[in-house]
Amino acid sequence: MNYKKTKAETTTITRNTIDFEKQTDNIYESIVIVAKRSNQISKEMKEELDGKLAEFASTTDNLEEIFENREQIEISKFYEKLPKPSLIATDEFLNEKIYFRVPEEDEDSDDS
Repeated sequence: MNYKKTKAETTTITRNTIDFEKQTDNIYESIVIVAKRSNQISKEMKEELDGKLAEFASTTDNLEEIFENREQIEISKFYEKLPKPSLIATDEFLNEKIYFRVPEEDEDSDDS
């Protein structure tokens, strides 16, 4: 996922709870969907960051290299400025960019 192009807010904003009920008719289901998507995004971001920082891993501990590695600092700053995964997931949910299904309903339709 390209996190640079996300239009999610970088700070917390107040939201209308009715907006969360529009897709599922249940605010609790909506929150579970957003939470699960947030965990997915968080995992993807962590794996991506770990992969980028692994390039800078050194076998020797040299204190000068740790403080002088500007590229590593820039990568870390970029990820710190990104919106939090929960804000990205909320934005995706409210803009109907998340696909979700209810397994219980799928099973009921298969039994018919």
